[in-house]
Amino acid sequence: MRYNGAMEEIDMDQTLFDRLYQAVTACDAAYDGVYYTGVRSTGIVCRPSCRARTPKPENVTFYRTLEEALQAGYRPCKRCRPDEHGALRPDAVLAMQADAMLAAGEGRPPKLAELAAELGVSPWHLHRIYKEVTGQTPAARSDALRLEKACGLLAEGKRPIAEAGRCAGFRSASHFAAWFQQRTGMTPSEYRLSLREGAAAEAAGEDIAEEENR
Repeated sequence: MRYNGAMEEIDMDQTLFDRLYQAVTACDAAYDGVYYTGVRSTGIVCRPSCRARTPKPENVTFYRTLEEALQAGYRPCKRCRPDEHGALRPDAVLAMQADAMLAAGEGRPPKLAELAAELGVSPWHLHRIYKEVTGQTPAARSDALRLEKACGLLAEGKRPIAEAGRCAGFRSASHFAAWFQQRTGMTPSEYRLSLREGAAAEAAGEDIAEEENR
């Protein structure tokens, strides 16, 4: 399975791609052995932590195995040597599995105990490993995904606010409003209004620019 910055082959959660690409830009070894970075502009496959020049995201394809990258025609990087000592890092694999489960959750995100039971580890162990690998707790990641979903639903403008809250996993509209305001500084209604006003201002600016260019 492979993924790339242009999302041309197989769909990949944008947040996951951004996290992997951030690891590439930071030369972070957290995903070494879990993903491999194929650089189409050079035909080279690297570890995410490779210290070679950072490729543009549109030139990047992430592979789950080195074999897939080699079959696609990439050559192993002579600098980071992904073909040497390529065993998967168990901690990183566990964190990635938990991440995928969090991203795939519909409505209410799975709780730590549920994730741990599904992955066959203790909640304490999963919490510790996830934070070591990703730099944040599963709860913080879950909360960020929930906020991202809520903002997307509000931006669509197709659902009443209460329904948007239910789709984001909240049973109560008041609980959703309080949670959203705590994280954004705005109520859901204010957030949706700000988006509409921003779009209107942008459209007005484009009209003015068009008039000036005539």
